[in-house]
Amino acid sequence: MNKVTIISSTNNWMEQNAIDQINQISKLPGVVRAVGLPDLHPGKTPVGAAIITENVIYPHLVGNDIGCGMSMFMTDIKKRKIKIDRMIKKLEVIENLREIPLPKENDLNKYFSLLGSNLGTIGGGNHFAELQEVDTVFDEELFINLGFDKNNIMLLIHSGSRGYGQSILDESIKVYSAQNGLLHSSEAAINYLSSHDNAVNLASVNRDLIAYKILKSLGVEASVPKLLDCSHNFVSIKEWDNKLFYIHRKGAAPADKGPVIIPGSRGSLSYLVMPTDNVEVAGFSLAHGSGRKWERSMCRARLESKYTKESIKSTKLKGRVICNDTKLLFEEASEAYKNIDTVIRSLVDFELVKVISTFKPILTYKN
Repeated sequence: MNKVTIISSTNNWMEQNAIDQINQISKLPGVVRAVGLPDLHPGKTPVGAAIITENVIYPHLVGNDIGCGMSMFMTDIKKRKIKIDRMIKKLEVIENLREIPLPKENDLNKYFSLLGSNLGTIGGGNHFAELQEVDTVFDEELFINLGFDKNNIMLLIHSGSRGYGQSILDESIKVYSAQNGLLHSSEAAINYLSSHDNAVNLASVNRDLIAYKILKSLGVEASVPKLLDCSHNFVSIKEWDNKLFYIHRKGAAPADKGPVIIPGSRGSLSYLVMPTDNVEVAGFSLAHGSGRKWERSMCRARLESKYTKESIKSTKLKGRVICNDTKLLFEEASEAYKNIDTVIRSLVDFELVKVISTFKPILTYKN
């Protein structure tokens, strides 16, 4: 099997510099596999990548937002009763989710001590909270068995560890020169993984709290079932060929932990998929979204003639966007992202997933 694998159909264009980054990473000591997924794009380290190592850990391949990922909740809002304009009015008055009190019944002191007022907030960049409705169900039995109901509105949260992951990465580099790799049995690796696990847990709890605050603000039941929870930036230990390996995922969903939600941009569908038994070829990983197509710095110049500050808050799927940051609205426009349908087609062509259903964005919140 090749050391470098690029999961992409011939019709899915990828930046050459992202592929070059994957090839360079494959040469690091201890790397046994380097996989570029169909949403691959360049960054400080490539995003949309899974790197498998033996006996060594590279914190910078996971990056600074350890635990960043997606959680999907099924609300008790019925599709036939949803009133979008009323919801928009309720959310538009909130300048920041910091204004919404945290639930009192939970013991959140240990999390608050790490994040302070950032606890229960979304963050910037491509993070969001989004109300979605079921669009098409392809496997009714599996859809129902996973707890979904097509009559209910879903809430998808994308957020991470809100600065805590950055502090972990900074310390590992400053104290241990972790960019050169950490021997898996070393004190440095053990300390990193312990802090890393805390960040993954913190990010998941933070998504729970964001969901609570959003639903509380809408005046609906805030204690709702979480049907999916998936990190995109993390290290996992994998037994493979009777050996233990470390899978570093940066912008990649695990394909060995059950169903995965793969969102498009705010103007395209999200896909609920079930991984197949063929995922070894992709480093036991899947795409985590559509992947950026444009650098943030070029978005506004390319789109300002196409949209006004108000029209960019509506999408071609008739969804609405709440965001007070005009610069961010342009940076996160649908045009700045790759085609999610093409990303999913690559995963299907490589026999990595079965599509269960799709969801359509109704209201995206980014404050």
